[in-house]
Amino acid sequence: MPHYHLALLGFGNVGQALARLLLRKADELRSLYDLTFDVTGIATGRHGSALNPNGIELERALQLMEAGERLDSLSTQPVPVNAFDFIRRSQAQVLFENTPVNYESGQPAVDHLKQALELGMHAITANKGPVVHAYSELRELARSRGVRFYFESTVMDGAPIFSLFRETLPAAHLRSFRGILNSTTNMILTRMEQGETFEQAVAYCQEIGLAETDPSGDVDGWDAAVKVAALSTVLMGVNLKPQEVEREGIRRITPEDIRAARAENKRWKLVCTAERQGQGVRACVAPQLVDAASPLFGVEGSTSIVQFETDVLGLLTVIEADPGPDTTAYGLFADFLNAVRSV
Repeated sequence: MPHYHLALLGFGNVGQALARLLLRKADELRSLYDLTFDVTGIATGRHGSALNPNGIELERALQLMEAGERLDSLSTQPVPVNAFDFIRRSQAQVLFENTPVNYESGQPAVDHLKQALELGMHAITANKGPVVHAYSELRELARSRGVRFYFESTVMDGAPIFSLFRETLPAAHLRSFRGILNSTTNMILTRMEQGETFEQAVAYCQEIGLAETDPSGDVDGWDAAVKVAALSTVLMGVNLKPQEVEREGIRRITPEDIRAARAENKRWKLVCTAERQGQGVRACVAPQLVDAASPLFGVEGSTSIVQFETDVLGLLTVIEADPGPDTTAYGLFADFLNAVRSV
């Protein structure tokens, strides 16, 4: 029975949800998939780190995080000097890289993943930056080392988007896609339909943890543009940077616009689109009015949707309702299981 050492670089809401999921699924992994695991390293930005080649007690790590305490007490090794030292000394076979996204360059996550792959680790991330800035390089590096670089959670949390094409749609060529890929803006627009101002809706999203203290990445369309770039790069084979996506956020949408749209039985949505044009792709993120005939019309709150057009099927639609840290964690967990089973 194979046994895997795991390392968690980043232990925020998603990392902790992953730890809980691993604990919950441990018996199932053993009985159904004939594998076991332990976590030999956890590194955080503000709560220290722990390295233990014999395995860290995950329950205790979660308790310390909940209490706002540091993880250093769980370590049997000297404190790593940085993330690269942590990766090298973790003795892991799988790295989960969940550091904050850098829209401009994907760093330092790109280099974290590169080091893991060079050391022969499977590299799994929920970080969109490396996918749009270094996908080809990381994929080829993984292939040369006989390991996997997977990133299911980068676009629609745990929904199977990348694995759908990788595993179940052989020789299907993606012509275009259209969808709502940013949960925060969809929630803001839904709340504005219920009578809130833009500022009130943003504050609500911040209160429930859906929006950051600085919501500009969402409301100005950057998060959506990165996701469009990731889908175009991986599924359409056209390397696209977020800066190349035509982008407009939702700041100009007023309560008056919302009311006027509803009077015509239409709704404002931040719509993501990409379509092949010759050897390239034209991609766009922008507010659009959708009517009741559109599958996007009924998508409310934090729910996401994407509709694919391929050369072999009709329109294929994936919807994920009310995503959160637990669904993102499942995407990471599924990537782990698919990675170790595929080698």
